Amino acid sequence: MTDPLAPTPGARNNSASLRRALGILLKLGDDLEGHGRTLGELAGQLDLTKSTVLRLLQPLIDARFVQALPGGMYRLGWRNAQLGQVYLAGTDPQRDMRDVLERLSQATSETVHLVSADFPHVVYIDKVVSSLPVRMASRVGSTQPAYCTSVGKAMLAHAEAATVDAVIAAGMPARTVNTVTDEDVLRRELATTRARGWAIDDVENEAGVRCVAAAVFDAYGAATSAISVSGPTERMTPERAREVAPLVRAAAGEISQRWGGQR
Repeated sequence: MTDPLAPTPGARNNSASLRRALGILLKLGDDLEGHGRTLGELAGQLDLTKSTVLRLLQPLIDARFVQALPGGMYRLGWRNAQLGQVYLAGTDPQRDMRDVLERLSQATSETVHLVSADFPHVVYIDKVVSSLPVRMASRVGSTQPAYCTSVGKAMLAHAEAATVDAVIAAGMPARTVNTVTDEDVLRRELATTRARGWAIDDVENEAGVRCVAAAVFDAYGAATSAISVSGPTERMTPERAREVAPLVRAAAGEISQRWGGQR
């Protein structure tokens, strides 16, 4: 993976000090437990001397981007949360995630959806249509059942037990001959989905259509959205679905990062 803080060859103003300070923030951002990092740990992880790290830390502490804890520990300060809230408040899924969906559609040559949860349904909030023949009947703003769609199962795999129970209680009628209508089978499939990181609609919601999806996580670690790649069964074979799955997971992970997701 390319280092996001590596200098751009030939570019002006490649400030080494600024990049090192940003590196400190990123390393402290890995401290999900909030216990903090010592000066020595930061210096070792960034391959810098302790004196250099201490010099870079001071303006970050003054601006409240870093908090100095008792015992010589350091962690992220409250200023990061302030900026994060401003960023998230101004984030629009259709505007700011569109490029990820378009790249996924180009990589797979199939239709890509971004959906949000409204259990027991899912709501389609964006769509990039395949350039190939035979397109999906879905449309932005429409809803589909969660239990038989790949996007619904991707989110349900990470939902609380009460949410899964409520979706099952709402009914699981067959929509195709392949629809899973047995709650025990669905629960096992959700466990499999959770373990491997992607879900499949194996011609369960719409005849002739197979879909692969992965959950998108928000800043609180909840799977509130999902993205999918959908195609006609003659193109989206079971083998092709397995090939597409890592691409869907990667795209979902990128959107999760943009939304401040921790997974």
